[in-house]
Amino acid sequence: MSAVRPTRRSARRHTARVTLKLLDSFALFREGAEVAVPMSAQRVVAFVTLQRRPVLRRYVAGSLWLDASEERAHANLRSALWRLHRCGLQPVAVDDQQLRLADGVEVDFYEAQAAARRALVAPPEEVVDIDPSELAGDLLPDWYEDWSLLEREHHRQMRLLALDTVCDRLLEAGRLSEALTAGLVAVAADPLRESGHRAVVRAYLAGGNTGEAIRQYGLCRRLLGDRLGLEPSEQMRELIGGLETGR
Repeated sequence: MSAVRPTRRSARRHTARVTLKLLDSFALFREGAEVAVPMSAQRVVAFVTLQRRPVLRRYVAGSLWLDASEERAHANLRSALWRLHRCGLQPVAVDDQQLRLADGVEVDFYEAQAAARRALVAPPEEVVDIDPSELAGDLLPDWYEDWSLLEREHHRQMRLLALDTVCDRLLEAGRLSEALTAGLVAVAADPLRESGHRAVVRAYLAGGNTGEAIRQYGLCRRLLGDRLGLEPSEQMRELIGGLETGR
């Protein structure tokens, strides 16, 4: 029995819950406790996670250290992986040639992407059960490297389309409070995107809140005018109809 117990303890340690947070900020958790990760290691973890597949070490090194020589880039990658190992857990699986996200790591970004895809393709009765808060987070908003910018914009567009769909389906189902929440999440994600404001206006009007609908229309009109020099679309104006808008 004494020979078996360490193996079982090792198995429990190996299966400890590891969660990676990439929405709104980077954070790595083991069993709910945040683990401090140096910035160089954060970049490796995030980059490998966003590839969604095993990637060659030389590709990772060359992508993350563009201005360094090949030798220096590989040395930087080895250093970052060593620093990550010293954190006490290994979210990136490493072999001689490739890196990939380790098995069992839970990633909030993956979950948000799955929710967005469900919203865009699932039947209406399934879409209404999607929590809009799953689509609220922006991907690594304080990171400005090209690879993170491209992923962030792709995710932003996908989740905004998903929020529009969720809001529409909730309105059709008469779940006005939840529809309003979805619309407000969309407006917060991109205040200059008119479709989010339209969703909020529709939700207010469906609930008989004419004053709030007019206020939202006015906010949209000011934002578009001040930031872009535009007027709301005809589609937006038709929502308000003959109501007093303060114009």
